[in-house]
Amino acid sequence: MSRVEGKVALVTGAGRGQGRSHAIRLAEEGAAIIAFDICAPVRSVTYPMSDEADLQETCDLARQAGGRVYSAVVDVRDYDTLADELRAGVQELGGLDIVVANAGIASYAAGHEISEAAWREMIDINLTGTWHTIKAAVPHLIERGSGSIVLTSSAAGLQGTPNLAHYVAAKHGVNGLMKTFANELAPHWIRVNSVNPTQVDTPMIMNDEIFAMFRPDLESPGREDIVEVSTGMNALPVPWVEAIDVSHAVLFLASDEARYISGVALPVDAGIVNKV
Repeated sequence: MSRVEGKVALVTGAGRGQGRSHAIRLAEEGAAIIAFDICAPVRSVTYPMSDEADLQETCDLARQAGGRVYSAVVDVRDYDTLADELRAGVQELGGLDIVVANAGIASYAAGHEISEAAWREMIDINLTGTWHTIKAAVPHLIERGSGSIVLTSSAAGLQGTPNLAHYVAAKHGVNGLMKTFANELAPHWIRVNSVNPTQVDTPMIMNDEIFAMFRPDLESPGREDIVEVSTGMNALPVPWVEAIDVSHAVLFLASDEARYISGVALPVDAGIVNKV
């Protein structure tokens, strides 16, 4: 029997990166997938965002992995659309058991230099969008009589990281939501946890803005130029983790193997949080 056989899982930010990996991994283990993504640019984000072709590719890969799929273009800032599309996905796939609130963005600046617009977009997507996802999902999980919610936070949600004050604030807030909802939803047998990765090999990290921030000494740094700096941040001698490493943790928290685990901020961080 597969680990989430017969379950229905919502994954936000499913167009690519971690979200795509989570959707495929859950489908491989028997889940049907409700896949949402914004599929559009965000003004304060300099790296290319996913598009509808990316979301369609995720859906195709999840189906190839054996999962039924419902997908929609959803901006998690828009609660009404999120709730309506989730309701439609639940009706089509037959319920909701797992929620992976993964949608998020990144941008970079010293704390006192972050623009008002960049601050608002970060909080609106990474924190309020996570709350919207939980808010829309909870009635369906209560109706089901159980469930698992996994929130994508970050190692930056467990420590202070330079040039990311807005991101750090949002991700600390995500862990606060996790702890509060873990208490509120426990009587309904709904578990709530978060995953807290170090840098993950996705377009959010692998882009020119990050390369330049890590290697200001170089005129046009690339991926290979940040390996040494990135490795030095982690305790384990790796520069970053892969999306599948986070997906394995998401799958564990979503499965009955973690049936009594709730309120936990699980690092998938190559030891970065613990490093002195």
